[in-house]
Amino acid sequence: MKNPLERRYGQHHLHFITCSCYRRLPLLGSPRKRDLFLKVLDEVRTSYNFSLAGYVVMPEHIHLLISEPKLGTPSTVMQVLKQRVSRLLPRTVRRRDTNQLALLKNEPGKELCSFWQRRFYDFNVWTKKKHIEKLHYMHMNPVKRGLVSAPQLWKWSSYCFYQYGESSLCNPDRERR
Repeated sequence: MKNPLERRYGQHHLHFITCSCYRRLPLLGSPRKRDLFLKVLDEVRTSYNFSLAGYVVMPEHIHLLISEPKLGTPSTVMQVLKQRVSRLLPRTVRRRDTNQLALLKNEPGKELCSFWQRRFYDFNVWTKKKHIEKLHYMHMNPVKRGLVSAPQLWKWSSYCFYQYGESSLCNPDRERR
């Protein structure tokens, strides 16, 4: 049983996607890096023509709620998104930023790492109830992790778009395409 993960495409479901940085290192740990991720996400959405229902960008992982793209599959979207982000962002983290193995670039005794874990988790969302549940989970993730005291304080999620109608670097789509 080498590959037990089964992806289900072509059923017109939303996909709740979770993708982690390499070894769960906080490679998206700065506001600049999270902003860049959102800009790339918006570009990929335009290129592959999928609806973005929600998102959160955490220091060491992301959650997306997307429709199936008109071009390719959610796997194609994730491959392109991960490649573009990893080309634009350095794959480094400072020792004081993590208890894990610190990987720094171009310094003696320090090594370069991959940016993303190889796989991503994909859950088909086929009901409105699950859609709302996944949005709530994403939006509360920064609070649960202790990064902010309320979801509206985390700039890198779709929460303020839904709650207050505020624009961001990557606005979700109001209606599914």
